Amino acid sequence: MFHCGRFRFALTRPLVMGVLNVTPDSFSDGGCYGTVGKAVARARQMMDEGAAIIDVGGESTRPGAAPVTQREERRRVLPVVEALVALSIPVSVDTRQPLVMQAAIAAGADMINDISALQTEDALRQIAEANVAVCLMHMRGTPSTMQREPHYRDVVAEVMGYLAARLAVAEAAGIGRERLVADPGFGFCKNLAHNLTLLRHLSRFRALGVPLLAGLSRKSMLGQLTGRSVADRLPASLAAALAAVAQGANIVRVHDVAATRDAVMVWRAVEEAGE
Repeated sequence: MFHCGRFRFALTRPLVMGVLNVTPDSFSDGGCYGTVGKAVARARQMMDEGAAIIDVGGESTRPGAAPVTQREERRRVLPVVEALVALSIPVSVDTRQPLVMQAAIAAGADMINDISALQTEDALRQIAEANVAVCLMHMRGTPSTMQREPHYRDVVAEVMGYLAARLAVAEAAGIGRERLVADPGFGFCKNLAHNLTLLRHLSRFRALGVPLLAGLSRKSMLGQLTGRSVADRLPASLAAALAAVAQGANIVRVHDVAATRDAVMVWRAVEEAGE
């Protein structure tokens, strides 16, 4: 059972996490949901379409993105979190900043999605003292530097080793395993070959013993493969999501909730028909 703040998920089927960027500069939908009203309307739409969790982000982490101040990130995120919590919507906050985590948790967030995997003592303490889930992601460097010649001798082993180490640190800090999720970080300090290798061998990450999250929606690797612009990557995103769930992903983080939900439902029906 996955403990996610106010909610519990059995994970007997893959969950769809809806992306809600309240930023002006995210690679796919920057500027689309910059007001609380627009953000809440989009979150409600995604829940109606089948999302299990809404992931709110106030800082773009696309390759080359410049950081924002914690004050500005809080200003963008907190009113949206408060509104969604009031509607009993499961809320994740995509942040790597301890002060933003603290404020989001105080506002009622159920989960923190941290691309830096709780690298600071403050972040570890914030999560350990709260009743929230946390996703630990693999990344090297920062969003502004991570795509400068990424190199691995064995990308699967190295990413797994990093996540295993961060999970151990989290547990030692008092974060129960039932609250932990791992994400290999597709597109974060990885080239196309690294991403495809990780996706091909994602099932190996089940050995970590925690739910797996895969975020592939509309990413540049799909553009590299298909030649399509961000706006035209829905078919590629669906194929990537299905590849991930077929390899054991428990949560897929996506922009296109309805289409992903339908694709996953068909995949599950086929799988269950053979049992």
